Amino acid sequence: MRSTALAVVLLGFLSAGGAAQQRPETGPIVTSGGPTFLVEDPDFPIPTDRELKAAFELVDGPSSPEHIQQQLGTMARYLNMHVRHGMPRENVRVAGVVHGGASWALLRDEHYRAEFGVDNPNKALIEEIVASGGQVILCGQTAGSRGITKDQLLPGVQMALSAMTALTVLQQDGYQIILW
Repeated sequence: MRSTALAVVLLGFLSAGGAAQQRPETGPIVTSGGPTFLVEDPDFPIPTDRELKAAFELVDGPSSPEHIQQQLGTMARYLNMHVRHGMPRENVRVAGVVHGGASWALLRDEHYRAEFGVDNPNKALIEEIVASGGQVILCGQTAGSRGITKDQLLPGVQMALSAMTALTVLQQDGYQIILW
């Protein structure tokens, strides 16, 4: 009898815990990626009177050509979560500096398809990040070593002399590097 009562209590506890879980939502800035969870009344306040400028270094390609480049999703999540939690849109900025294997994520469909046999799954995410005022910057040295030309890049993608140059300038402009 005790084990049955204990099982009922545990089942109720686990069910209540499961019911409290929520699903992440995309938006309000980027809807093709960057889902976030709502955090009710966080203890660490969001300084809505400041400007949050984050720079992300995108180095690795996705696990498969059909998947998005993970850091692009992180950039979208950064935008979405801050605006969703009350940060004025004009106070949130992102920049992604791309080099290495991540560079392929920036190609127009016809060039991505020639390389991988599928359309570029990153296209919508990049379009929305750029449309929101975000920057996606390709290392010119990586482009040169991989034979990538400006006309092969998705609209809005910028090319820098190098990733090092772009990261230095972004930091001088007040962007903080997010290391992950």
